Amino acid sequence: QVQLVESGGGLVQPGGSLRLSCEASKIIFKFYNMSWHRQAPGSPRELVASITDGEGSHYLDSVKGRFSISKDNAKNTMYLQMDSLKPEDTAVYYCHAEHLALGYAYWGQGTQVTVSA
Repeated sequence: QVQLVESGGGLVQPGGSLRLSCEASKIIFKFYNMSWHRQAPGSPRELVASITDGEGSHYLDSVKGRFSISKDNAKNTMYLQMDSLKPEDTAVYYCHAEHLALGYAYWGQGTQVTVSA
């Protein structure tokens, strides 16, 4: 059974940093578009960043220059480095994997990120 497990969330002050990780089991990373999404209370889930072998990475405008997505295919792990965090970054962050050719997709359980003084 495919599993995506996020970790690294927590409480941080404005201007601080966090690094999220997403470890995947039973998928071959290089065949998937990997992405981070987030959902704040009362708001729809939104795409934060995505990364695909050969296509590079893409970011939500509001996080460009502050967040950086990366992945290690050998470890089947994706990361989201979040710097200069703002209160509006507060949300549950979800890992997502979508097969490039076949389209089936998987979600992680989410990890809470809270940015507050």
